[in-house]
Amino acid sequence: MASDDSNPEAGTRLARRDPVADLERIAFLLEAANEPTYRVRAFRSAARLIARLTAAERAERERAGTWQELPGIGEVLARTIDESMRGEEPVYLRRLEATGGQAVEEGAAAICGALRGDCHVHSDWSDGGSPILEMAQAARGLGHAYMVLTDHSPRLKVANGLTPDRLNQQLADVAALNPQLEPFRILTGIEVDINPDGSLDQEPDLLSQVDVVVGSVHSELRMEARLMTRRLVTALANPHLDILGHVTGRMVTGNRRRPPSAFDAEIVFAAAKRFDKAVEINSRPERLDPPKRILRLAVEAGCRVAIDSDAHAPGQLTWLPNGCDRAFRCGVTIGSVVNALDADELLAWTRSHET
Repeated sequence: MASDDSNPEAGTRLARRDPVADLERIAFLLEAANEPTYRVRAFRSAARLIARLTAAERAERERAGTWQELPGIGEVLARTIDESMRGEEPVYLRRLEATGGQAVEEGAAAICGALRGDCHVHSDWSDGGSPILEMAQAARGLGHAYMVLTDHSPRLKVANGLTPDRLNQQLADVAALNPQLEPFRILTGIEVDINPDGSLDQEPDLLSQVDVVVGSVHSELRMEARLMTRRLVTALANPHLDILGHVTGRMVTGNRRRPPSAFDAEIVFAAAKRFDKAVEINSRPERLDPPKRILRLAVEAGCRVAIDSDAHAPGQLTWLPNGCDRAFRCGVTIGSVVNALDADELLAWTRSHET
């Protein structure tokens, strides 16, 4: 029998794929999913460009890593071509094939139908407009099995953040309300500020008592990228944190428009994956955070996600389809969505972070 050494494609080297065919297939599936024309055009144009290169030119660009020197080839296209040249099915293509070209409306509806609850909800205890019971009744009326009450932490004074004493009182009030709502459940939680050093803005003992901790950046959003990366990774490493809320902090509408915070998404999402924390897909129309290009990186890293309304009033609980649409477009699978778990499964996951 001949040894593997006699076969140039054996061992760690995979058989070559055709990057032109892969790019054209991606364009076809994007079209089938009714994605924006400019995205389809980008992949088709890249396919035509690569088709004009000789085998030697392709090999040299692969060796030198110079795909992005070609016109119209950005980071995502370059990574897709590289993966194909290495003989791997490109991650972008694999994600699209998983949806089978399913219409966005159908795919998003399937994700919405799988959601059992909402992990980011505010009440009038902080900056919400309605009492806890009213929010819970509205969530139950929408068919949810639970909602996680996540009022703000003390540092966010503008939002009437909860001091330790007030959070303790809220925990007692939720315990008294839950018997009235069975089998629906209010799960206790908090949206805790991630401080500039990455620490969490609430007493650790209290964080260990609540069911779900969403951690978000609300200050110094223009922090230098290296420092913001360290800030987010430090928070993700904290055993009390479960979900990284509105990760880039961007605002896309209204008077408070602001660009996404700068950080190394690959490092941050690698940390989320390592510590088994979820990245939030925030459904508020003015946030729609993270941007799809960032969300795709989280999906490629294998992160869990939480599709949340960040509701501050009962009617805002209906915003979850915004997040489900973005989730489907970016290749999120139902199995990666933490609020597609039932309440006991969700709690088993959050409790695993502190063991």
